[in-house]
Amino acid sequence: MSDTPTPSTPPKKRPRHLMDPANPHREVKSAATGSMHLEPVQKWVLSILAAVTIAHLAAGLVIAAMYVDDGRTDAQIGLNVLAGAFGVIAVAVFRTIHQLKPVSAWLLLGLVPTVVGLWLTFR
Repeated sequence: MSDTPTPSTPPKKRPRHLMDPANPHREVKSAATGSMHLEPVQKWVLSILAAVTIAHLAAGLVIAAMYVDDGRTDAQIGLNVLAGAFGVIAVAVFRTIHQLKPVSAWLLLGLVPTVVGLWLTFR
């Protein structure tokens, strides 16, 4: 007896876990089959990186305001206001990268460097 099918007998069905040499089937795995797609991960990495970088700039302005001569109150206030402006920009950039409206109540979070900076400078 041979394993080749004859016209009168149906072909032998192979179990699913075995490959059929006459009909190879390859599964193609894409990046989209993972738990997260690539685009949301890129958005989160970029937005965190941008917000933290701009927040460091705002913190540097607050530190600069603390070390300005005590007679230059206008410069100290100006640097703290600039720190708050950069804080607002950081929040707006974060929201824009995530394709949200940049203008929202979350922008008030960007004013934290001004409040903290004024408190640290004039305490």
